[in-house]
Amino acid sequence: MSDLLPPVSDRAGFQGELDELRVREKAHSREADAIAAARRRLPMVEVDAGITVTGAEGPVTLLETFEGRKQLIAYYYMWHDGHPAAEQCPGCTWCNGAVGELSYLHSRDITYAVFCQGPYDESRRYRDFMGWTMPWYSSIDSRDKLLEGRNLGQMYLVCYLRDGDRVFETYWTTLRGVEVMDNGYHLMDLTVYGRQEGHEDSPAGWPQEWAKAEHILKADGRPIAQWSRIEAGRPDKL
Repeated sequence: MSDLLPPVSDRAGFQGELDELRVREKAHSREADAIAAARRRLPMVEVDAGITVTGAEGPVTLLETFEGRKQLIAYYYMWHDGHPAAEQCPGCTWCNGAVGELSYLHSRDITYAVFCQGPYDESRRYRDFMGWTMPWYSSIDSRDKLLEGRNLGQMYLVCYLRDGDRVFETYWTTLRGVEVMDNGYHLMDLTVYGRQEGHEDSPAGWPQEWAKAEHILKADGRPIAQWSRIEAGRPDKL
């Protein structure tokens, strides 16, 4: 950790500069609200509601994955077939691992589910190793239809709307767009040293230890979140 520290100020000086920053933060919040409003006004495209994914009881339709709710958010999890748990996607482990309490989504008539791009049995064992409880499906045999026009094998967050027995896609994002799922990075961004990654604009000499890491979401050869599961004695054999 660097010995470099921010300059020290009295309370009035600190509050004055924070007040200036708050103006920008509020503008950022208002712009985020405006973007969300524009998102709600996007057109939608119909998707075959009968496309199947594989769940615990076998094939189910896209319509069935809504679990009777009006909307569905599906996370298309990257998967490395035949690889051990330690070599599974650290980014998807990070994103999906941040999704815990689903009741708030359910209260707005939204279902959250994972559509893993790998085989069901193998990837479900990973879900159980991680201790996740959200609905889990394999989209390996249908992802070419569900992700039409997009690169397969990449992480995606896709939103759907149900109108009776018809299903429509209303929004999707990928890459840094999926950061919306995480709270860890957003909390790090509030701290003086931030994410400590090389891409950040920080004062010269600020600690950026994670710029040197093998992967910004891995430690000692595994996705960071796996270590607590290993220490708890959970089997990670897939």
